[in-house]
Amino acid sequence: MSERRAPETPRSARRPARSSRLTPKRVLGVGLAVVIVVGGGGFVAYRAVQNADAPRTPLSLTDMGNIASGDFGGSDPKTDALKEAAVQAYRADKLKDGRAGKPSGFDWVEVKKKAPGGGGFPPTNFPPGSTPSPGTNKAVARTMLASFGYGADQWGCLERLWQKESGWNERAMNRYSGAYGIPQSLPGSKMASAGGDWQTNAATQIKWGLGYIKGRYGSPCGAWGHSQSTGWY
Repeated sequence: MSERRAPETPRSARRPARSSRLTPKRVLGVGLAVVIVVGGGGFVAYRAVQNADAPRTPLSLTDMGNIASGDFGGSDPKTDALKEAAVQAYRADKLKDGRAGKPSGFDWVEVKKKAPGGGGFPPTNFPPGSTPSPGTNKAVARTMLASFGYGADQWGCLERLWQKESGWNERAMNRYSGAYGIPQSLPGSKMASAGGDWQTNAATQIKWGLGYIKGRYGSPCGAWGHSQSTGWY
């Protein structure tokens, strides 16, 4: 009588079951990597816009002290960090557009129909029929240089600086950071230290901007050099 062999176990059954490669932990890791690599610039832009849209708080004691002493250009690390984030977001978007083979139609600013609020100031309608005039605004700034102790040699730097920042448009707003006006004050309500009509008056904005430059960088050429180095001032 021949022995009966037990039926062989199929090879597939002998092999230990392989664990799925797509474990929840691995999926989460891959997802985070994609967000960091692909979405970094978008996230920075999102945060910058979120910060810009946040309700404005009243002027701090430090800000009021700077205004009282005539120091419009006091150091503000938080604002500087937001400016840097806005520059990086702008550069990331330009790089993304370039890779897609599309021409970059970006500008630093978008022209507003209504001046923004902030720091307790309500949004303000521009005077009916008013039209920003960069040429007129430049002429006003040029006449103010001497009152801040600057000679004609500083005009070229100031002209290029604010052309880059706002196109000399008192309605200009940076779409990444929310900075406003000709000198791109962040927030715009800081310019209230130079006049209550900061939202609509180019001369008030220029006065504040020149004070800020003098207090922070010493001269328009100093501010222009910093802007060329970092992308902001």
